[in-house]
Amino acid sequence: MMKLEICCYSIDDVILAFNNGADRIEFCSGRSDGGLTPSYGDLLQLSQLNLPIPIHPIIRPRGGDFLYNQCEINTMLMDIVLVRNLNYSGIVFGCLQANGHIDIKNIEKLLHAAQGLSVTFHRAFDVCHDPILALKQLNEFGVNRLLTSGQQQDATKGIKLIEQLHKLTQSTLIMPGCGVRSSNIENFKAIGITEFHSSASLSYPSPMQYQNHNVTMSHNKNDEFLRYGIDPNEIQTMKALLN
Repeated sequence: MMKLEICCYSIDDVILAFNNGADRIEFCSGRSDGGLTPSYGDLLQLSQLNLPIPIHPIIRPRGGDFLYNQCEINTMLMDIVLVRNLNYSGIVFGCLQANGHIDIKNIEKLLHAAQGLSVTFHRAFDVCHDPILALKQLNEFGVNRLLTSGQQQDATKGIKLIEQLHKLTQSTLIMPGCGVRSSNIENFKAIGITEFHSSASLSYPSPMQYQNHNVTMSHNKNDEFLRYGIDPNEIQTMKALLN
């Protein structure tokens, strides 16, 4: 059975994705950072909805690289305990050493804390030094799935590596993500992929009536009076193509 995972950055988007056919949710905050650990308030509120769908919060304490110090690893371990106590079915994480290889020591700690949960290794893989070695290690660790763009800016450009990983993997399922849409999802289906990750994103204007564009709250140049969400029609279209 083919599954569609939707990346959501708000509880409203989770509900919308569920109502339009998503099979699983990756739940994040910090869209501009590529996904960060959601707040306790969001995690608690979402858990209380008891939606009949797997929801996997990302465990990522900050944006930027994936080389974490001990305080950051401790935060990740505590967040995993929190997610477990709120009865989530899985988590998403990843960490690397300074040399670009998977941080085996800390991955072992995180996996120990995550026993019984479904584990996805996220796109830290896409900036690792040796993807074939990394896949071998993830298989040995028993990681359930790998989210990857094939070490490219989007998965369509990385499809050759994705296909190679899919052929080489043993137990770790390969799940392409980043730029996966209805316009290209069948290309991944054609190489044998069975799980797909998409943000199905769209943008819409802020409902703020008064807008002061002279002051921003961050250093990026994104329009702070532009909001992002998910496109229910895109989810429905992708699901139809997978059935």
